[in-house]
Amino acid sequence: MSDSELAEFVGPPDCCDMRGLLTFQILWELRGKELNGQEIAQRIAERRGSKPTPGTIYPALKNLKEKRMIKGRRDGRKIIYSLTPEGEKGTKEAAVYFFRVFGDIVKEIRTKVIIVGDRPSGKPKVKVVVVDESEEEET
Repeated sequence: MSDSELAEFVGPPDCCDMRGLLTFQILWELRGKELNGQEIAQRIAERRGSKPTPGTIYPALKNLKEKRMIKGRRDGRKIIYSLTPEGEKGTKEAAVYFFRVFGDIVKEIRTKVIIVGDRPSGKPKVKVVVVDESEEEET
């Protein structure tokens, strides 16, 4: 894949099923915050480049509630989610596991982030280019 093709890449790769990371992403986004389902989906979209559908996010939220990782309280028509003590502990354990599984990969990959505009949320829209470690860094 050329650098220009990598620069255009902003979504999940075709080679790997990233859906299994959704519950971890939900827990991660809820650290120290209370968010509704739409806000969670938007934050995940900003991080991974594609927004989970309601048919994906709400069953995951329901599953996390059943496991007592999160709780929800009604605010008008919305449900506001937050981590339970079990969810806080589970998020920390998942982060440690994630680092154990992927940490060396993350360390090996260097990225250049190119800001290409702003999203409606005000956060920058970015393109990420993976740089081969063997390439020399420009000074």
